[in-house]
Amino acid sequence: MNKSELFEIRIDAPSEDAYARAKKKFDALAKPLDGFGDFEDMICRIAAMQKTDTPDISKKGLVIMIADNGVACHGVSQTDPSVTASVAKLLGKGKSTAGIMTEGYPLTVIPVDVGIDSDEKIPGIICKKAAKGTGNIAEGPAMTPEQCLLAIEAGMETAKDCRDKGISMIATGEMGIGNTTTATALLCALTGKKPAEVTGRGAGLSDEGLSKKIKVIEDALALHRLGKRAPDREYAFSALCSVGGLDIAALTGLFIACAQCHIPCVIDGLISAAAAYAAQLTVSGCRDYMIASHNGRERGCRILLEHLGLKSVIDADMALGEGTGAVMLFPLLDMIMSVFNSGTRFTDAGIGQYERFDGC
Repeated sequence: MNKSELFEIRIDAPSEDAYARAKKKFDALAKPLDGFGDFEDMICRIAAMQKTDTPDISKKGLVIMIADNGVACHGVSQTDPSVTASVAKLLGKGKSTAGIMTEGYPLTVIPVDVGIDSDEKIPGIICKKAAKGTGNIAEGPAMTPEQCLLAIEAGMETAKDCRDKGISMIATGEMGIGNTTTATALLCALTGKKPAEVTGRGAGLSDEGLSKKIKVIEDALALHRLGKRAPDREYAFSALCSVGGLDIAALTGLFIACAQCHIPCVIDGLISAAAAYAAQLTVSGCRDYMIASHNGRERGCRILLEHLGLKSVIDADMALGEGTGAVMLFPLLDMIMSVFNSGTRFTDAGIGQYERFDGC
């Protein structure tokens, strides 16, 4: 795939009629109107994405994109870059945090190496490596356009593989030391925010470390002349190449292909939110197939969700990654779906149905 082919992708709009039919089904249940609040809207949006009033989210996947980041050499994280590969090995064994959280839950975990700085083949990890880590964004571009496109393709292929396996809903996750730095740099490039306003402590930086991280992002934005114009698709792609990460690029492709395939795709925290916004700017309409799970601790997460016009339902000050916030949404949706599919209707209970009035 080349850049022109990427920009030519078109996304079908979700079905407004399916949304309305799903909402009408909720209204027929013996409960107050909109009693499940934002969860009802999520289920109706999923119905619209799947173009049916009987949405199916029974088979779920968690895709975790793994990559190293050259900017880690600046000490923007507490941990050594070798930790990326170490955690990947845990992911391959199902022993990482996300694996342990979802053990016994009906979910397929799909960890993908798109850029670990190693030639080692890690058992349990799908290899779609576009490069062995990125360049140092404070000294040059993170990726060449060709590497970025390879990573985007890896994400798109992964989404289509999930579709072919019958997976009907995907949570997004990532792992890579230094990726809150690249995600924040991309956030600033795409929104015009100043690094000092939005940069967080990642996995836990001291005040000195945070100041260093802010300076690195400022230097990267200045070097690549980013953050001073409204983003269009050309600019968004250029910013992704310049200051993004292979994991972010792969997640960008995942969001794009999920929209193509009408698969609801759940945003996790800052890194996947940055990828989600890059996807929407690169291929308009992707946003309609995204669902926000939680407001992460990183300040930029909420800003990106606002730019996407999406509202999360979990606010728990989380900052873990691996898609842990995204998968926490799944059991909540399962509970609402059980009521949607099997809840008692007003007609069955012999109770008069609530009516909607103008403006409600």
